[in-house]
Amino acid sequence: MTVARQAQHCETMADVRRHIDALDERITALLVERTGYMTEAARIKQDARKVHDQERIDFIVARVRRMAEQQGGQADVLEAAYRALMDASIAFEHREFARLRGGGHVQS
Repeated sequence: MTVARQAQHCETMADVRRHIDALDERITALLVERTGYMTEAARIKQDARKVHDQERIDFIVARVRRMAEQQGGQADVLEAAYRALMDASIAFEHREFARLRGGGHVQS
């Protein structure tokens, strides 16, 4: 696994913000792509009860924590971010599931 670059030394808050803004552009593009796969999952799954997959959530959390630790990151921060991302993704996938099937109410 490739180790990610660590944050560059910054002299000013403007430097910090410039680096964060550049990262946000890259992160946003990746999250847009990731969200597209939630639509694909909603299309493929035939049962709304399968949208929330606790086994998959546990796998992702463990994997993200491991990657963060291997790359010298803060596993707790990454876990919290991913849990929020997965919660939002599950909610989106439920909406997509309903939209793709004509809009009926979907059980969580």
